[in-house]
Amino acid sequence: MKATSNNVMKGIFWSAVASAVWGISGTTVQFISQNQNLPADWYLSIRTMGAGVILLIISLFMYGKKTFGVFSSWRTFGYLLAYAIFGLMANLLTFYISIQKGNASATTILQYLSPLFIVLGGIFIKKQRPLSTDMIAFVVALVGVILAITKGDFTQMSIPMDSLLWGIGSGITAAFYVVLPKPIAKDHPPIVILGWGTFIAGVLFNAYRPVWVDPPVITGGLVLSISTVILLGTIIPFSLLLYSSRFAPSDVISIMDALQPATTAVLSVIFLGLGMNWIEVVGIVLVIVAIYILQRGRKNMEQVGYREEDF
Repeated sequence: MKATSNNVMKGIFWSAVASAVWGISGTTVQFISQNQNLPADWYLSIRTMGAGVILLIISLFMYGKKTFGVFSSWRTFGYLLAYAIFGLMANLLTFYISIQKGNASATTILQYLSPLFIVLGGIFIKKQRPLSTDMIAFVVALVGVILAITKGDFTQMSIPMDSLLWGIGSGITAAFYVVLPKPIAKDHPPIVILGWGTFIAGVLFNAYRPVWVDPPVITGGLVLSISTVILLGTIIPFSLLLYSSRFAPSDVISIMDALQPATTAVLSVIFLGLGMNWIEVVGIVLVIVAIYILQRGRKNMEQVGYREEDF
């Protein structure tokens, strides 16, 4: 399909909002993984099942019988199952374990490598040539993310080998998460795809570790933390990301992940009273510059009549 500048800008906007919301929930995930002493399998079981049930209820109110349209063909169901297992389920698992064994800053950087994996997939699988502006934007944004998270002290990126490997896995599965649902995202409402994908992931997680078996001590703080992650870390951003995939290419959507750590840094200054040095400011500015480069490149693409086959 021909990519119009208006549609691409719309996809960029909604994927940017999704990344910003993820940035809000990022500190909550780190609090749960490192301070609540929760087993990863129990946490993922309750998070995905809770979010999946809520999303399907919303889908039924909004779309009625269309909620079950994803089961109309084996092809559609196959993509849905692949998205649930290799995209959503795998990404949540690898991201959480990487944070638990290391730190959120390093894991966020590793997950941000997802555009690189998408571009590499397009090059080696579909023999596509990426836009030069996409690659420039990726490099500039990556430098900005590193500066914003490390404050210029690169020793903060030192993490255990197992955390590094899980983090790389998080980057790969984040690429799967963006790419796998695209073939069915244009024919089914995003919230329906997300609802069934999350519910399937929840069923599989619970098959391994049911939430009712040896649960941790339930406290008000734990309930509030998990509720926040379900809403701001699952339902809202994943829905927006799926919606944005209707308009923008996969590599563009993934580059918007740069806003996640930038948002976390800004909110930490505003609400937590944390200081920010000039290196962090430079990092955030570089992220903004990268977004501008990305937008200009896509507008120029449309002007010269470039035709894109979404990967």
